Amino acid sequence: MTSVPLRSAVPHDVTDLSPRQVGLILFALTLGGFAIGTSEFASMGLMPNMVASLGVTEPQVGHLISAYALGVVVGAPLLAILGAGWKRKTLLLSLMGFYALGNLASALGPTYHSMMLFRFIAGLPHGAYFGVAALTAVAISPPHRRGRAVSIVMLGLTLAILIGNPLATWAGQRVDWRWIYAAVAIIAVVTAALLAVWLPAHVDGPKAKPLAGLRAFNRTPVWQALGIGAIGFAGMFAVFSYLAPTMLEVTQVSAAWIPLGLAGFGVGGVIGNFAGGWLFDRFKLRGAWVVLAWAVVVLLLFPSMAHSLPTILLATVAIGLMGALGPILQSHLMDVAGDAQTLAAASHHAAFNTANALGPWLGGMAITAGYGWTSTGYVGAATAVAGLMIYVWASRTARASARTQAGMPATTVACES
Repeated sequence: MTSVPLRSAVPHDVTDLSPRQVGLILFALTLGGFAIGTSEFASMGLMPNMVASLGVTEPQVGHLISAYALGVVVGAPLLAILGAGWKRKTLLLSLMGFYALGNLASALGPTYHSMMLFRFIAGLPHGAYFGVAALTAVAISPPHRRGRAVSIVMLGLTLAILIGNPLATWAGQRVDWRWIYAAVAIIAVVTAALLAVWLPAHVDGPKAKPLAGLRAFNRTPVWQALGIGAIGFAGMFAVFSYLAPTMLEVTQVSAAWIPLGLAGFGVGGVIGNFAGGWLFDRFKLRGAWVVLAWAVVVLLLFPSMAHSLPTILLATVAIGLMGALGPILQSHLMDVAGDAQTLAAASHHAAFNTANALGPWLGGMAITAGYGWTSTGYVGAATAVAGLMIYVWASRTARASARTQAGMPATTVACES
């Protein structure tokens, strides 16, 4: 659903790989992204099944979603820094092995509290994997195909939303939901095995310097971009996380329709991914304003659209279009992250998973307070407005920086030194 910073690419490391070998490596990297995306969103579609099995409420299952997202937030920068000196192949294999263990533990977790811990652990490798996978895709591809290679890797996450999550929901309704996490663990093991066979050991770039990267990362424009994603995108997850019970209780359709509702987010995400790139090419960061304004409108309309099947399906596609925010912010990070490209690539996923934690938590609070299942739309609209406020701040900072570089007096918010 996101693009990655092509400026972080190293010179072409591998000159002896055939197009077939490159294709196989990209397939393996994409398969890993598919596994991660399916596991990340599976709890949303399986929420009614998990409620019945674990003996908890829907908001409590929402906390499991938040636990995974918090694992991504913690793990993305931490593992990116700790693995800075590792060979890419070694790091990718370790991350996928770690992911397999986390999901196997999720499948076997006997209690709600153990599930909370295991979902947090499973989320730790998420962001670092996508960051390293993107850099690897760039390294093995010819210069004129690097963007295409990265988009193929990220296709795994999009396909997980469009196909993996609905399929997991459908399967989880027919067998124990724990088998879904077990299946993800198997896919992760297969990914690691394929990378072990197909990925050369010498696909590496310049060794990163963690302290220099941290200094470049700790700048106001970087944090502003991450803040827009972390808060402005939370509205989609507020609705997405509680879609299954909303369709059952408000739309009053059978559980068989839930996978189709979830697929709507995937359709919107695919369209939004391309739309986000188009918006950034033409408007740069201003494209975020367009997406956030759209989000406010469609999220405010969601409560009234949730009462019939055709309109709630249309609403899921419309809300899924918020995925356009991903490529805009990731592309903007290319311009402001400086020497912290790898850390920024991983932290981009951490920011969006902060949204994945914040959205279910805030939505669950509104539901628990008695405002109803559709209150998630109003909660999401509020977070989109907050994202717009951060955008205004970032826009003023950028103008001040441009004035300073041009030797003009800054009349807006001063940029950081």
